[in-house]
Amino acid sequence: MNSALTIAKFGGTSVANYQAMSACASIIAQQSDTRVVVVSASAGVTNYLVSLCHDELDATQIDSIINAISDIQYAIEKHLPNSEQRTSALEALLSELTLLAKQPSLRTNDMLKEQVLSMGERMSSLLFTDVLKVHNVPAQVFDVKEVMRTDSNFGAASPDLDQIKTLSQAHLAPKIVSHVQVTQGFVGADDQGRTTTLGRGGSDFTAALLAEALGAQLCQIWTDVIGVYTTDPRITDKARPLPELSFEEAAEMATFGAKVLHPATMEPALRQDIKVFVGSSKEPEKGGTIIVRDCEVEPPYRAITRRKEQVMVTVKTPKMMYAQGFLAKVFEIIAKHELSVDLVTTSEISVSFTLD
Repeated sequence: MNSALTIAKFGGTSVANYQAMSACASIIAQQSDTRVVVVSASAGVTNYLVSLCHDELDATQIDSIINAISDIQYAIEKHLPNSEQRTSALEALLSELTLLAKQPSLRTNDMLKEQVLSMGERMSSLLFTDVLKVHNVPAQVFDVKEVMRTDSNFGAASPDLDQIKTLSQAHLAPKIVSHVQVTQGFVGADDQGRTTTLGRGGSDFTAALLAEALGAQLCQIWTDVIGVYTTDPRITDKARPLPELSFEEAAEMATFGAKVLHPATMEPALRQDIKVFVGSSKEPEKGGTIIVRDCEVEPPYRAITRRKEQVMVTVKTPKMMYAQGFLAKVFEIIAKHELSVDLVTTSEISVSFTLD
């Protein structure tokens, strides 16, 4: 493990505009150990891109969405020193997006959708690189598709851990010596070079996978809240940030409703014992939550989460009494339909479970 290496990830609200990006750049400028930065698309952009991929839109509506995306990007770019290279690159990305968005087969072609959905991160990484330079941080854009190898399950691709490690060591590790590498969250590529995505919110997962591949000691997740809270602060004003969590607790909270973390983020951290820090890029001085293998304090309960829009299915029959293999038959049906069960409760004559 590289004890002097930190991977930092900034979410959509943290790179929403120039002021937000500048605050993030100030954080990186004070952390010489942070050599890889993973960014999400600027807030709002991914929603626009999803609309392009899935909604029935006419040419005017498509142009309106692309103009809205352009406005977000150029509102950031106008604050940066003049750079013909950057401006040309941004124009090329927007032109590529326009071409893709007007393909008649977009709504039915998963490969085209992936290319469209990746555009937000490609633009934000381009711009954030130059924001870092304004803060005197030597930085370069790095195309994550060079190292983030996945399968071809478009929309929810699974990472190839061995390939990611091999490619990261070969192509990414040498570059972090001289420059901070700014790369895209959420995005990958299959073994044919086709764009894939890790699923919505996958930028956290990207950062953790790169931390694992590069042997980092720390993975920072910068967002718009001061760490992981005891419960949803939108529900009660008694919610407070937790100073520490274990990997298992964080994974459970993410799975059962805590939006501040992607559920898969803890997997690479747990495998390589990488500490994960969650904090606010708007208020970094207030600290945050550190997630480790074992916590120093073990309270009776750590937090309460809520998961909405769940479906509960109850199978009730007297045939369950003293029967062997009944549950196995129920879950065989669930597995056949590739459904994921969250909670299960049983009695002598019934079984209930919840599904998303």
